[in-house]
Amino acid sequence: MRKQICFLMVEQDKPTATRERILEAVDRLFYRNGLQAVGVDAIVAELGISKKTLYRHFPSKDDLIVAYLKGRFRPLPEPSSRPPAEQILKNFEWFARSLSMAGDYRGCAYLNALAELGDEDSEARRLAVEFKESRRLWYRELLSRLDIDDPDTLATQLALLIDGAYAAALVRRDPSVGWAAVAAARVLLKSAGVQIAAEETSPSAASKRKNRAA
Repeated sequence: MRKQICFLMVEQDKPTATRERILEAVDRLFYRNGLQAVGVDAIVAELGISKKTLYRHFPSKDDLIVAYLKGRFRPLPEPSSRPPAEQILKNFEWFARSLSMAGDYRGCAYLNALAELGDEDSEARRLAVEFKESRRLWYRELLSRLDIDDPDTLATQLALLIDGAYAAALVRRDPSVGWAAVAAARVLLKSAGVQIAAEETSPSAASKRKNRAA
């Protein structure tokens, strides 16, 4: 019985490994070149597999796009008992760090996808909208715990800072703009009457102070 179980596990791993290879290649190609520019021929050439193998795992290009968008999504944690403003600013700081570590940066994958998908009614477009909206809704959930006038508008303003930083990093080729978004988020929260902890030093600010001291 044990040998039979091991055999089944090995057999099940084969398609999973191929699927993962496809997803890795699609992630690189779609993010670097765009959804419309990358066709099935380019994908199979990149992988060295047949179209038959590709279609066995993903019956259409739309299925590939949906899988690509799902693979890029990183769900936000459930709001905790910590102060809401602290959780929001930690998220901004995480975003700033991730932006500064981005390698072959091409902007926000979901904004790029929405620009290419246009107004078509598709699962891919619905997913991209849902994933983009999830951060704003997360902010709104946390802000609704505070005594402020309009949590929904403030959540929208905070989400705009993230999207603005995505765009600025692409235009200016300066990943440190994420820390400017952190500083702007603090200003917005303070203006709304939210009590927040003392400002932490961003890597860029610390570097400037060190250079001045030298």
